Amino acid sequence: MIHPAPITLEGGGIRLEPLTSEHRDDLAAAASDGHLWNLWFTSVPRPEEVADYLADALAGQAAGHMLPWVVRDTASGRVVGSTRYHDIVPAIDRVEIGYTWYAQSRQRSSVNTMCKRLLLAHAFNTLGCKVVGLRTDNFNFASQRAIAALGAKKDGVIRHHGVRRDGTPRDTVMFSILAAEWPDVRRHLELRLARHANGPKET
Repeated sequence: MIHPAPITLEGGGIRLEPLTSEHRDDLAAAASDGHLWNLWFTSVPRPEEVADYLADALAGQAAGHMLPWVVRDTASGRVVGSTRYHDIVPAIDRVEIGYTWYAQSRQRSSVNTMCKRLLLAHAFNTLGCKVVGLRTDNFNFASQRAIAALGAKKDGVIRHHGVRRDGTPRDTVMFSILAAEWPDVRRHLELRLARHANGPKET
């Protein structure tokens, strides 16, 4: 596996740009679209917390276990969310995709499907990953449905596994996609994107 390094990924009207401190105001604006920080089971920062959020993400990148991006809509030029690789383990050819959130106006659109298409293709086709993991809070039912809809398999639930922003412990629901499953998952994602281009919003 090639260790992930900052890179811009683009397709389907979405550009994933390597996160920098210069994205502070853009991220604050995106999170304010829907006041996403009120979702207690997510890691979306309040405007006054964005600087610390950036610092933590960039520290993880410097330490080699994270690679964060902002999600930019190329038509409007607006940053509409953020995502990252995390828990990068080159010794077993594994990365996870997470810390993902989108402005409320872009939820239930093709944005998440396109982002995952870009990130999974880069992980499997370029980096040579054997498995890509995804995880979410056990109370984030929308995220669990979205991950399963990608074609990921549920590995199980790890009890009392993490800490939420408010300090409460959380159970973590774990999913994964194996390299051998990627061709079918890719076809599935491409079909979803094609359907979205010709129809109503995704459900």
